[in-house]
Amino acid sequence: MFWVGIAVASGAAVSYGVSTVLRYMGAQHVDQDQDGQAPGLASTARTFVTPQFLLGTLFLLLGFAGGAAAARFLPLFLAQTIVAANLVVTALLGAVLLGNRISRTGWAAIGLVIGSLAAMGFSAAKQGDGGHGTGFHWTLLAITVGLSVIGIVATHRLGRRGGLVGGAFAGVMFGLIAIGVRVLDGLDPFDLLTLISDPAAWTIAVAGSVGFYLQTVALQVGQVNPVTAMLVVGEVAIPGMVGILFLGDTAKHDLGWLAYTAFATAVVGAVLVALFSGDGSGGDKGGAADTTTDTDAPVPAQGTAAQG
Repeated sequence: MFWVGIAVASGAAVSYGVSTVLRYMGAQHVDQDQDGQAPGLASTARTFVTPQFLLGTLFLLLGFAGGAAAARFLPLFLAQTIVAANLVVTALLGAVLLGNRISRTGWAAIGLVIGSLAAMGFSAAKQGDGGHGTGFHWTLLAITVGLSVIGIVATHRLGRRGGLVGGAFAGVMFGLIAIGVRVLDGLDPFDLLTLISDPAAWTIAVAGSVGFYLQTVALQVGQVNPVTAMLVVGEVAIPGMVGILFLGDTAKHDLGWLAYTAFATAVVGAVLVALFSGDGSGGDKGGAADTTTDTDAPVPAQGTAAQG
């Protein structure tokens, strides 16, 4: 099932990347107040029903299905790192559909992410079998609820500067989903009553809805590449660390150094992709196109939305 996990995780990465760009396009077609406040519920609700956003949500569901399967078949640090390649898909589609331009350093960062993913796959050994105690499931739910409240409050208090924070908390929520899916009881063998009574299932429901909302707000007020980069950091780092520390995930003998190094460079590469693949003028918020094609310096985004 290892290679099945690799395949579905790769499919999830593509689906998530397509979803992010489409939902960003939908968010930009909704008129928003420019008073320094975060978008209200009415603005976010209008975003939900735009054609681009609806199509993007379909791809999001496909990505979720693939990511959930990968979380059951692979060590979490490997599954989530492969899924995190959606940042590369987002950057490439952004260049085509949004007019974003990527510098040479940006392309190098994309190469770093891809190389890190390959190293992760080579070093991964087996999936652990920890995390099935009731106490772990309840703790996971409590942490999810607490972080949900903090993320929503922080994003709205920052207003139109909350894109990065919203993206980061959305990533944490998606990472918590992966952990919840991994430890969920009642799947094998299938038992509906056990499944729906498991706090891990409630974690998935809470984290999924809050993560979806926070990412939508972040895409309304922020730029697509930086928001996605912050999301990737959360969705990779949190489940990866939990998998290694609490669930028994391991690397091949004598290759632990490679797994940890590749894990770190994948996260660094994700951030560099955001910094050096400037957003263009595809949005409606007044962001200026990145005219840098061959320089290695990131171009500062323009407009109030770019501050988040």
